[in-house]
Amino acid sequence: MYLVAIAWIYVVLMMAVAEAMSPMGTVLGAFFTLLLYGALPLGLLIYILGTPHRRRARKAAEASAAAPDGGGEPAGDAVAPVGKEP
Repeated sequence: MYLVAIAWIYVVLMMAVAEAMSPMGTVLGAFFTLLLYGALPLGLLIYILGTPHRRRARKAAEASAAAPDGGGEPAGDAVAPVGKEP
């Protein structure tokens, strides 16, 4: 996934350089080319494609928080019931 993202940002960077060096182009146009064709769509794509990883990480964090002792068993009574010897 990151290889495609790097290739896309390279293509957009070359488009921005061509826009800036063109006799009819401007640096402002190159900036907006880089922003609107590169950074925003690429950021959105990486965010969407990273959703399954974030979901797995959140479930793993919830599972580790639910079992603090890591044993999977509920904690027993730390204090003996009244009137009974341990």
